[in-house]
Amino acid sequence: MTVEHSGKGDPDRSLALLWRDRTTSPEPPRGRKPGLSVDRIVASAIAVADADGLAATSMHRVAKELGVGTMTLYTYVPAKNELLDLMVDAVLSEREFPAPGEPRPPDWRDQVILYSDRTRAMYRRHPWLRQVSTVRPALGPGVMAGDEYLLSTVAGLGLSPRQVAAAASSIGTYVDAHAALEADNIHLAQVTGESEDTWWHQRMSFWENYFDTERHPTMTEVWSKGGFEASAVDQAMEAYEFGLNRLLDGIEAASKP
Repeated sequence: MTVEHSGKGDPDRSLALLWRDRTTSPEPPRGRKPGLSVDRIVASAIAVADADGLAATSMHRVAKELGVGTMTLYTYVPAKNELLDLMVDAVLSEREFPAPGEPRPPDWRDQVILYSDRTRAMYRRHPWLRQVSTVRPALGPGVMAGDEYLLSTVAGLGLSPRQVAAAASSIGTYVDAHAALEADNIHLAQVTGESEDTWWHQRMSFWENYFDTERHPTMTEVWSKGGFEASAVDQAMEAYEFGLNRLLDGIEAASKP
């Protein structure tokens, strides 16, 4: 699987496009309306990626979907790198976290669950997002809204400013990583036509013919006592919830004198 990287676009061009709502665009000539907009281009690119994957989302393909020449697209979005930045930020913005002053769950843990639920749903809608590294993010509204929301969930716990930043980053990294793995499993099930449980069932001969209980005594003990009885999907969800709750327990403990 090829991994793309966000934030590769020209900084000035990407930022101007990402924050285009804050700039004043010149009026089109009287009597004419522009046939395209950045919003339409981004929406079309996302639709292509949702349907056929990120590799299919070329400037040529997006132009074809919009019924225009490829060169026309370049008058709105300068290159594929900038288009990718716009696509990622657009889907991040779909999460629609409560802005400062807007109602939100009263308990900070429930606020984290809201972040988790909406992030996982976003990855399920746009599984191609798992192929995009955001180590160097495009600093658009979607990225900033997510960061602001997570910071605000832990800011009132009595942590130091650096601990607040570390706690928010830890939560975001944990949730995003699981959401990407979940999206990957869903994508594999769709393209192969077999579930994860079916995949494991087809490899039962491994346990019968190759698994060495003496070299894996802990695994054998956990197995014999029912540690792996749940389905693959349920195990993944249990592991996710267990890890997230322990992470939040640790953050909460750090906030107490």
